[in-house]
Amino acid sequence: MSLTRELIQDGIAEPKNEQALVKAFVLSHGTMEVYSLKESRKFYEEFLGLECVRHAKPAIVVRLGLKFHIVAVEVGEAVHPVNVLNHWGMDVNSDAEVDDAYQKALKFKEKYKIRQVLKPVRQHGVYSFYMEDLDHNWWEIQHYPGFQNQDLFDFGDRFSMEDGAEVGELKELGIKTTA
Repeated sequence: MSLTRELIQDGIAEPKNEQALVKAFVLSHGTMEVYSLKESRKFYEEFLGLECVRHAKPAIVVRLGLKFHIVAVEVGEAVHPVNVLNHWGMDVNSDAEVDDAYQKALKFKEKYKIRQVLKPVRQHGVYSFYMEDLDHNWWEIQHYPGFQNQDLFDFGDRFSMEDGAEVGELKELGIKTTA
């Protein structure tokens, strides 16, 4: 049995949108911009291990482990860089695998045109590091003991919507909240 099937025995989360105006049945995909599909695909397949399919002339779809995909659209020099708060998360099976991925990101930084690699830290319940790819998209490689998505929703709200966000905490972690 694959690790994905072992950790995620039931990948369906029944929609709880009875009161919503839009009653979609699944969040199916997201999008990101890339300078060059050819260069980005090399990074996605060889470094990140993503499955890639070129389904349209200006775009590819990528996925890993779940039936959720990201559409990477080639826009050339019109790419809009994002900051680390806009990132794609990928789970590995141990802290040691995070450290190994971090070392590989440093080792292959030039080959895959990785712009930045931030040091691994233990924060928000995971051990992880972030890296900025050649297209200014950010990736978090993390280890969480279990399946974080299920736990986050099973635990439910921990704060009221009346509680203010503490943006200053992000700055203390070295995360810029503006471009």
